[in-house]
Amino acid sequence: MLKIGLLDSFSRICYFITKLIICKKDLKMLIFKREIAEQIFSRLKKRGLIVILGPRQSGKTTLSKEILFRIGASDAYFDCELADVRRHFVMGEPATLLNLIEDRKLVVFDEAQTIENIGKILKIFHDTYPDIKIIATGSSAFDLANKIREPLTGRADEFLLYPLSVNEVGSVFNLTREKLDDLMNYGLYPAVVAAGTIDEKEAEIKRIATNYLYKDVFTFEALRNPKAFEDLVVHLASRVSGTISTNDLAKEVGIAPPTVEKYIRLLEQAFVVRRVYSFSRNYSNELKKAYKVYFIDNGVRNALSGLGIGCPSPKDAGIRFESLVFTEFLKQDTLVAFPPRINFWRTRDKREIDFIRSNGEKIEAIEAKLSPENVSFSYFTKRYPMAETNVITPEFYLARCE
Repeated sequence: MLKIGLLDSFSRICYFITKLIICKKDLKMLIFKREIAEQIFSRLKKRGLIVILGPRQSGKTTLSKEILFRIGASDAYFDCELADVRRHFVMGEPATLLNLIEDRKLVVFDEAQTIENIGKILKIFHDTYPDIKIIATGSSAFDLANKIREPLTGRADEFLLYPLSVNEVGSVFNLTREKLDDLMNYGLYPAVVAAGTIDEKEAEIKRIATNYLYKDVFTFEALRNPKAFEDLVVHLASRVSGTISTNDLAKEVGIAPPTVEKYIRLLEQAFVVRRVYSFSRNYSNELKKAYKVYFIDNGVRNALSGLGIGCPSPKDAGIRFESLVFTEFLKQDTLVAFPPRINFWRTRDKREIDFIRSNGEKIEAIEAKLSPENVSFSYFTKRYPMAETNVITPEFYLARCE
């Protein structure tokens, strides 16, 4: 069994204090303590591989390097986008990869989705050298996850790392209402949050949206009509929180409905958007097949929507907060084994609840509002009297981070 020499409690406290001191001196070196890190640490003592998936620029490289630093193995990081690293991954030749690893007992393979047949190669290597612990990170669920899950069934623990949560930002910054507005406008990618000025934040989120957003899609999928794909993304950005019709989108973008479905699925698998479907227990006037689309990051959505990043209209400010609440649910759910399902609820006469969280018979109806006034759940609770009801406002996050 692999023995991981974790730092003792005192050393770990000193480590984080040092990091915070560095952060105050230079925001470009800012390191956020990720909530999922301790779960990953707990798996290091067990056999098997660890897979960390998430969007590009969400902090997977930083997190993996921090894990190596904390256990004194900083030289065990390998970037799979480098040709000198890639040449060691040869199907059926685990000894070739061992030549790269040498005598290390824990290694990180970053951007592993760039390696052809990565799942099968790691399976053979793990079966041959089971005492070597491997952490593989990847930015593309449709490539890395699909190629790694089947070969590594029963051999790998999978974690999702999204952009920062509000809690993670609040552990470093004093979370004020102004700061929360910045998060709703410019998003929670680490480099954006760490940027010192509004101009730097805007430049950084535009860089992420233009340079990284579609990289995996265009790399791993041969799209016949990339302009239509990008047009669809812009349409989706302007429709956040509204119900979506695939047929209407197809007409507006000028492509067939099956192509719209394919493109949205690719965007989901590349961690750009996430669909939310309607909640229904078969009451006659409930929407049953409708869905909404939210972006994984508010800043990306705002940069693409054409509505501007800063100074939103009152209507769009509400949409941005609703989107923030949704992505906070996503990040919260990565920390539990069996998270609740998340849906929205709407009737044909346009009565609506923003989010329904359900787990078996337990139902929670949630409204995301900038102000708690004039919120009613009565129409929903007549049909679902067992449901809990909650209103989430900005003050909910401010109080939680005090």
